[in-house]
Amino acid sequence: MAKSSADDAELRRACQLAVEGTKHKVVLCIRTVKTHGTWGKSAKVRQMAKPRVLVLCTKAKGQRTKAFLRVLKYSTGGVLEPAKLYKLKHLSKMEVVTNDPSGCTFTLGFDNLRSQSVAPSQWTMRNTDDRNRFLLCILNICKDVLGRLPKVVGIDVVEMALWAKENTPAVSAQSNQHGDASIASSVTESELKVYVEKELVSQAEEEDIEALLGTYIMGVGEAEAFSERLKRELQALEAANVHAILESEPLIDEVLHGLESATNSLEDMNEWLAMFNVKLRHMREDIESIETRNNKLEMQNVNNRSLIEELDKLLEQLSIPSEYSACLTGDSFDEAQMQQNIEACEWLTTAMRGLEVPNIDPTYAKMRGVKEKRGELQIIKSTFVGKASEYMRNYFATFVDFMLNDKNYFSQRGQLKRPDHADLRFKCRTYARLLKHLKILDKNCLGPLRKAYCSSLNLLLRKEAREFANELRAGVKTSKTPSVWLEVFTGSGQNVNPADTATVSEAYAKMLTIFIPLLVDESLFFAHFMCFEVPSAVDGNKTTHNDEDDDGIASGKIAVDLAALNESLQDLLDGIQEDFGSVVDWAYKIDPLCCISMHGTTERYLSGQKADAAGYVRVLLDDLESRISFQFGRFVDDACHQIERNERNARQTGVLPYIPRFAALATRMEQFVAGQSRDLVDQAYTKFVSIMFVTLEKNAQADPKYADIFLIENYAAFQNSLYDLANVVPTLAKFYHQASEAYEQACTRHISVIIYYQFERLFQFARKIEDLILNNVAPEEIPFQVGLSKADLRKTLKSSLSGVDKSIAAMYKKLQKNLTSEELLPSLWDKCKKDFLDKYETFVQLVAKIYPAESVPSVGELRDLLASM
Repeated sequence: MAKSSADDAELRRACQLAVEGTKHKVVLCIRTVKTHGTWGKSAKVRQMAKPRVLVLCTKAKGQRTKAFLRVLKYSTGGVLEPAKLYKLKHLSKMEVVTNDPSGCTFTLGFDNLRSQSVAPSQWTMRNTDDRNRFLLCILNICKDVLGRLPKVVGIDVVEMALWAKENTPAVSAQSNQHGDASIASSVTESELKVYVEKELVSQAEEEDIEALLGTYIMGVGEAEAFSERLKRELQALEAANVHAILESEPLIDEVLHGLESATNSLEDMNEWLAMFNVKLRHMREDIESIETRNNKLEMQNVNNRSLIEELDKLLEQLSIPSEYSACLTGDSFDEAQMQQNIEACEWLTTAMRGLEVPNIDPTYAKMRGVKEKRGELQIIKSTFVGKASEYMRNYFATFVDFMLNDKNYFSQRGQLKRPDHADLRFKCRTYARLLKHLKILDKNCLGPLRKAYCSSLNLLLRKEAREFANELRAGVKTSKTPSVWLEVFTGSGQNVNPADTATVSEAYAKMLTIFIPLLVDESLFFAHFMCFEVPSAVDGNKTTHNDEDDDGIASGKIAVDLAALNESLQDLLDGIQEDFGSVVDWAYKIDPLCCISMHGTTERYLSGQKADAAGYVRVLLDDLESRISFQFGRFVDDACHQIERNERNARQTGVLPYIPRFAALATRMEQFVAGQSRDLVDQAYTKFVSIMFVTLEKNAQADPKYADIFLIENYAAFQNSLYDLANVVPTLAKFYHQASEAYEQACTRHISVIIYYQFERLFQFARKIEDLILNNVAPEEIPFQVGLSKADLRKTLKSSLSGVDKSIAAMYKKLQKNLTSEELLPSLWDKCKKDFLDKYETFVQLVAKIYPAESVPSVGELRDLLASM
């Protein structure tokens, strides 16, 4: 047999060190593999296998000895350390896994494990010898220490005993000597031997059985003799039985006589019992009949009482209280009677709902009395709803007429009056609950009521807005001089007084400040008062729907009510936009630039409005904003038309008048920019400047000779006048850079014309050389070309540079001759000198490359000459 790890002294010492300090003595230690896999899938087993060492230990505690099973694992450094500890007194089963074809895998079942649903660990030994050795050691310890044996499954105990007998010399005690001290006591051969017989009978019982068998000589040596002996004994036993029966005959006769008498008595008793049974059956049938009749009477009595109670409830439900009947059929809807009317409405609503099928038994709903009472309640409902609706329509019209006839409710001469609808709302709140009940009783009745309310209140709001706007215009004093911006003719227009513009803008803002909150409040009050189911009209109670179908139905109702609300609000506020528009038109006539501030004010109010119950106010503000944008667009179009008229005038010279006037206009426009009005102003700037630049280019083309000078002066004037604004307004900055590029291009063209006019022959010679170089002519061949010889070069230099100071002076005079803006001359002359020196430097480089032997005046000499002039 191969050497087992149980005989490894080093392993035993390592195990003893691992349990040191626990007073445990190592009896047996052996290497194994811990798995949790299924043996049908070997790949998983290899992945989940973990090396372990199983150690059987004992611990002496007084007169008792405890046995333990320790599981040791290898740490990172290869040192054994405790992993788990099991008490052998809880070991209930040892089972060899049948799925393992080698038979080396087994499980140990403990009855104290917390989770019996988790499969126990499987331990796999190197061979069956190690397995048998470990299991035999456990059995011997359990027998000697605990006095009992665990259940063994999957292995024959006799086979294990035979294995133990064959391998007795190999199963020796393990000892580990360290110094002079003994670490563990040895396990003797007798301790490891298993006696299977002792599990069946003890030694004393076996001796008793042998003694008993020895006292009886069966004589089974010869089969025929033994058979004859058995036959003789059987015959003797039968003869003895017959003799006994014959001797007991008198006793048997006496017993039979007694049995006959008892039989007769039983027959008589049976007849009597049959007779009494018939009588009892008849009595039982009579009693059952009586009980059945009694039960029917009791049931009938109970049903009659329940029927009477139900009829009393139904009669009570069908009856109309006298106080409610008087309110529902009367004509009194005064404020004093409103509480009684509301209570009557609540009762009527409850009564009608109580007669519907979900709230009443379907059988009752088919009764004639219930049907008649339902029809009666319908008539009462229709009568009450009609009278209440007529009263409310007259009430709205009467109260609004009273307010229209009272001048104290409106603005008067010299006094602006803020509209006050507190009295109207107080009166309406008195009837708010009545309207809610009217909607419950008949939802179609609110349509005429809403129209009547909107019609009456519209007259009041229109008059309040009209009177307020008239008094607002009358209280603002402005100059009568109209403004004509960007007019090209001098003195045709005058600037508007800035105070007038500010006053007009404040008047418009005041109009919105007073009336927009008023219209919002009136819209919200109307939505709440007239029972519209919209988010802003509810009382603030948010209902949570768990059912998605209910949510869909509720959303559909809200959408329908919101559409009806907007339609009613259109009737309520229709026409009031004209009163706001009149203020816009009035402000536009005084100063069109008021549209900028009015647009910003309107946008501020517009951004604060939401698409809720007051959503129609947003529609009014949208229309008002569109009207302001339209008026400002008219102003921009008129100004652009004034600019375009310059194209049809006579030849223009110098700076066009609309350029400085546009700067003044832009400065004023920036004073009114606020919020979203920036987009409006930027659009105007874009249109203005685009027309200005197009017109400027067209005017320049009228006289091509002086076109560049004309463009230089006007683009320079545009940049100078808008320099400060371009630093803060991105749109103007874009056009500023556009004008700067056009200015640079015009300057370059004009200066090139002046330079070529004075030094045309010199730079024409340089251009010919450059053309030949571009045509891939070698530099050494250029002096032999026609017109480009060295003699030609000397003639060109003599004719162009002999009086260069006079030529430069002529350039300056020509640059100064047609320029009307003297402040541009220094910068233009500096640019002219720079461009001339650049061109001359290029010429000098070409000459040095093509004609190295020729000498020309250096660039430094001409630079000094230009600096001295």
